[in-house]
Amino acid sequence: MPFTFLSKAKPTNNIDNLSSTAMALCSTFCPRIPINFRAKPISSFTSKPLFSLSFKVYSSQATDASSQDKFTGRVGFLGLGIMGSPMAQNLIKAGCDVTVWNRTKSKCDPLISLGAKHGSSPEEVAANCDVTFSMLADPESAIDVACGKNGAVSGMGPGKGYVDVSTVDVATAKLISGHIKATGASFLEAPVSGSKKPAEDGQLIFLTAGDRALYDSVASLLDIMGKSRFYLGEVGNGAAMKLVVNMIMGSMMASFSEGILLSKKVGLDPNVLVEVVSQGAISAPMFSVKGPPMVKSQYPTAFPLKHQQKDLRLALGLAESVSQSTPIAAAANELYKVAKSYGLSDEDFSAVIEALKAKSHNTV
Repeated sequence: MPFTFLSKAKPTNNIDNLSSTAMALCSTFCPRIPINFRAKPISSFTSKPLFSLSFKVYSSQATDASSQDKFTGRVGFLGLGIMGSPMAQNLIKAGCDVTVWNRTKSKCDPLISLGAKHGSSPEEVAANCDVTFSMLADPESAIDVACGKNGAVSGMGPGKGYVDVSTVDVATAKLISGHIKATGASFLEAPVSGSKKPAEDGQLIFLTAGDRALYDSVASLLDIMGKSRFYLGEVGNGAAMKLVVNMIMGSMMASFSEGILLSKKVGLDPNVLVEVVSQGAISAPMFSVKGPPMVKSQYPTAFPLKHQQKDLRLALGLAESVSQSTPIAAAANELYKVAKSYGLSDEDFSAVIEALKAKSHNTV
């Protein structure tokens, strides 16, 4: 069925608000599109078919933060990595009653010093909180924290809500949703568009789908952590939207890397290239922010390269499930895989340029 498209926005400069006119040029790598990306079943839980998604927008309505009631319940936050930690910190600074958990306990300490409580397990956090957020690195971690031993599901029940802000595939989002809802609790997927700095500044974009009542209930919390939020209908639509966005971003960065190296090879100043791009039709904050450090071979991590490659892989699986050709994204994915093989997984995704440098050296 069609879904309702809702948004709330406030102005900012954000490297993740990519220009709609930007076009990703084809990589010099020949695409090698994997034959089968469909995930193997993770449990016996079944819900609706994997891809019963509808993307016809039939209405649009702006949502105003002032019209939303402030959330006064207890908030849980699971996963305190490069994104989760600043998100939870913003909630604490806003005066929310927050309980945190992370596999590595030491990552909880800075937040505890700010006033957060600590839960010994996802189950304990969920049991003691009215709504629980989770921000995990990949589908496997998201499933384990929600549904594994001492997972959040064990602490859920009627009247509680679970909001998964991790970037996962459609099947994973539906799997976790099914287990949460089976307890009588509500589920909302809310992956974010944004990286470290937007997370710190409360400038993330939330792509939500699932229980509409829970969306309305936590709207004020989303507004603390983000600059805009979209409600996209049924579970799976949020995951799909996030993967499409990150597929575009990863392909754009690969093409941008090619441009920087080509400008150097023909005797141009790549810094001038960055300036030219920033003033033209393909201008995007990502280019103006990432470009100067890339020219200096510096890649301060805002969005780890391994996560970008993971998202490209999941996006290719999404495309495969609906028989959509994505040769540019497939070529970009191969480039990120090469970069990972060079030990760049934990560098910023802009370090993908190093894979092209290596290829150039190998062909000279």
